[in-house]
Amino acid sequence: MDSKHNNKQKPVEPKKEEPKVEVPDHKQSAEEFKNKYLRALADYQNLEKRVREEKMAVREDVTFQLLLRLLPFLDNLEQAEIFIKDKGLEMVRKQYFQALEEIGIKEIEVLGREFDPHIAEAIDSVEGEKDNIMVEVLRKGYRYGEKVLRPAQVKVSKKVTN
Repeated sequence: MDSKHNNKQKPVEPKKEEPKVEVPDHKQSAEEFKNKYLRALADYQNLEKRVREEKMAVREDVTFQLLLRLLPFLDNLEQAEIFIKDKGLEMVRKQYFQALEEIGIKEIEVLGREFDPHIAEAIDSVEGEKDNIMVEVLRKGYRYGEKVLRPAQVKVSKKVTN
């Protein structure tokens, strides 16, 4: 009897088939996400660059406008020095001009040069030996870096032919 029991095999259970799950193409999805990420990163870097450039432009404009407003004070000191001969006044003007130079302001040298409308305004013309030469400075001009902060106001020679 025992041997009969052993000979009997257990009924074979049919294999369970696992349901077929469709696996999406992960490589394609990963590539799409990577491309979107890289585009977003590039957009963000462009935004940072644009904001940085705009900040610099605003800073330069504010500095330019402030320096432009300081120049009349220097003009007044120079005019006062013509009428008032005082060592203290001269010292203050020199210190003020030195401070402006340290910031980056430079006087535009125009006297004796050919007239250039980019750096000077012709206020008057006078008779002279040569044509188109700046012979007198009525108001000094200044540069800030490479930019003309304020053009010089000058008298320009005009050659007279007889």
